[in-house]
Amino acid sequence: MSQIQTVADAVAAGKTKLVGGLVQEALDGGCDAGELLNAMIDAMALVGERFKKNEIFVPEMLIAAKAMKKGVEVLKPYLAGDNTTMYGKMIIGTVSGDLHDIGKNLVAMMIESAGFEVIDLGVDVSVSKFMEAIEANPDVKIVGLSALLTTTMPSLKETVAALNEAPFRSNIKVMVGGAPITQEFADEIGADAYTPDAASAAQKAKELAA
Repeated sequence: MSQIQTVADAVAAGKTKLVGGLVQEALDGGCDAGELLNAMIDAMALVGERFKKNEIFVPEMLIAAKAMKKGVEVLKPYLAGDNTTMYGKMIIGTVSGDLHDIGKNLVAMMIESAGFEVIDLGVDVSVSKFMEAIEANPDVKIVGLSALLTTTMPSLKETVAALNEAPFRSNIKVMVGGAPITQEFADEIGADAYTPDAASAAQKAKELAA
């Protein structure tokens, strides 16, 4: 088995403690950093597919994402200037009044694993905080908004409305998600995309950034 495949398998299996060392071994053995990153991204895509089919659940997915993160930390110095799979920046946050972050964190990790730089604003994020973050990062491509409570759906609507009226709207894509959110609601409030889970979110983000 190739060293690249060994790394990919370790990521998919969530071997957090081993991945960093395996990545370093592969690099020392002459493997290309970009190829290693792509293999890890593909491994996470497989993890996402297994999650969608209910073959694995949130804990396994989180562990795989953490393993991926460890591998990327080792790769980063070798990837400087190599943007083969980097899709750009995404800002993510849970809307004002909502303190839930497990789903949002999982989405952030999956999207980071797919090759994005993720700026996570945390929970209970006001409209003005989203605006400031976008203005501070004019090269951002996607803004992800999460709402986990039916009571914070109006807050999500308000945030999307503010983004839709902003001068930078044509430069960004707005993604929404969370337990009570539906495709119909996303369409109604003027978001660009809705996804039901973290694996779909990572796939959709790549499509939107392409």
